[in-house]
Amino acid sequence: MTSGSMLKEMLFGTVGGLGLFLFGMGLMSDGLKKVAGQKLRKVLESMTKKPLIAFLVGAGVTALVQSSSATTVMVIGFVNAALLTLKQAICVVIGTNVGTTATAWLVSISGIGALKITTYALPAVGVGFLLDVLGKTRRTKSIGQILLGFGILFVGIGFMKAGFDPLKDSPKVQELFVALGTRPLLAILAGAVITTLLQSSSAAITIVQLLAMGGAFGSDWQTVLNVSVPFVLGSNIGTTITAQLAALRANRNAKRTAWAHTIFNVLGAGIAYPFIYVGWFGILVNVISPWKLGPGTIAANIAIAHTLFNVTNSGIFLPMAGLLEKIVVRLVPERPGDLASSPVILEEHLLDTPVLALEQARREIIRMAKTAKTALEQSINGIVNDDRRKLESTRQIEDFIDEFQLEITSYLSALSRRHLSDEVSNELPVLLHTVNDLERIGDHAVNIVEISERKIEKKLLFSDSALAEIDQLKSEIEQMFEYIIEALENSDIKASKSALVNENNINKMQMEFRGSHVQRMSESVCSLEAGLVFIDLVDNVEKIGDHLTNIAQAVIGGLHWIGIKPKVT
Repeated sequence: MTSGSMLKEMLFGTVGGLGLFLFGMGLMSDGLKKVAGQKLRKVLESMTKKPLIAFLVGAGVTALVQSSSATTVMVIGFVNAALLTLKQAICVVIGTNVGTTATAWLVSISGIGALKITTYALPAVGVGFLLDVLGKTRRTKSIGQILLGFGILFVGIGFMKAGFDPLKDSPKVQELFVALGTRPLLAILAGAVITTLLQSSSAAITIVQLLAMGGAFGSDWQTVLNVSVPFVLGSNIGTTITAQLAALRANRNAKRTAWAHTIFNVLGAGIAYPFIYVGWFGILVNVISPWKLGPGTIAANIAIAHTLFNVTNSGIFLPMAGLLEKIVVRLVPERPGDLASSPVILEEHLLDTPVLALEQARREIIRMAKTAKTALEQSINGIVNDDRRKLESTRQIEDFIDEFQLEITSYLSALSRRHLSDEVSNELPVLLHTVNDLERIGDHAVNIVEISERKIEKKLLFSDSALAEIDQLKSEIEQMFEYIIEALENSDIKASKSALVNENNINKMQMEFRGSHVQRMSESVCSLEAGLVFIDLVDNVEKIGDHLTNIAQAVIGGLHWIGIKPKVT
């Protein structure tokens, strides 16, 4: 085989295998979150003030979903929603670093003893695919997705392993890696960069393990271990970038959590660096490992090194969580307006005081309404400007709206089982319908996203007159939304009646714009397909107006039924 074809085979195997690895890990993680997502969420939300419990939960959840980034981003979301305090979040994040070592152990299993887990990868893909496609329940499909992801993950490892095989026969490559490994600082930086690019420390450490197993670092196994460890430390630093990105648009405490994650990993690497530089860390791993260093056990010893570093680092910083909290508070100070933007919390203990619990629910419904309005604005801006980022943002916002519906509905259902006054009993079902109306608005925003994607894919264009009508329709529905939010905030009947005027205008626009659309088509001003997209947009906005009308009528009735049957769309 020529050097050119060898390089191509190695490159294709590595890139394709890495793609399968990341895709499989994503599938497995999504499946696990679907099966146990709400339970995981409840576990994190019910975190006690004990740092050790928070740490263990962080480690356990991360080991389960196979992604420290996923857990850290989830924690940042909870801090952003004030469901976790900053100190609790820091303890959870420290735990995620231990939990992420599970992936390195999964990879190392294939090299220990007679068990070759890659042998079962393809059967897992087949069984998982059948369960996902043929499963009749959501749980069965999710389990299929887990198996499918698990199998694809190990198929990807197999391809990467095969891709790296030629490296063991290349003295120059070995010399390059060994030279880099003898300069730990450069190796740490390289590991951080690779992890940042891949957005996965698990993938980066897997690559290091497979390179070591393939002989890319040479055949002196103690040297191989010493070369591998700095890359592993660098990956721990690189993975903090994901948390920083997740916190960019979050509140102050969420940003502090992300910085705590970064400081924890950078300081940990700094503490370990002298021991790595003189080779003591590798010797310690060799001493405590039950496996003698060799081609079949090097991956397991790298997993031990990874685990040893993270456990030791956690042992140092967990008792210092309070100090770490003070450091990030000074690093990211409060700014005017931060407290005003803090979200409302649905407190369970307020259920014993129904009037206060209902007020909490109403405040969350107002926040849900504002979120739904953002989804609508993003979807319309996306279709007008062919902006895929705004369309993707709408999908993400709709996920938040679904969470609002679930949490508020669960809270109000729990409240309904308490001893309630007639006033609260009458108001409660109307609030439930209001929540459902807002959730349906989110669904219609996603409908607009879907027709926008059709418009972009087929490169359809709206005429100037159509764009002018869309702008008119957008202004009307946004004004209606503003009135509805004002009505909910202040129980404002006047604002509700103004919203009904907007709805009447929107109904007129729907009829008028349908007529002008037919005229544009007859004059060949716009194409048939563009016209259909336009009509779909108008119809979805009109249906959103119907749901806002239901809310307006509920406010006019004092959040009691007033004999008007809600519109269902």
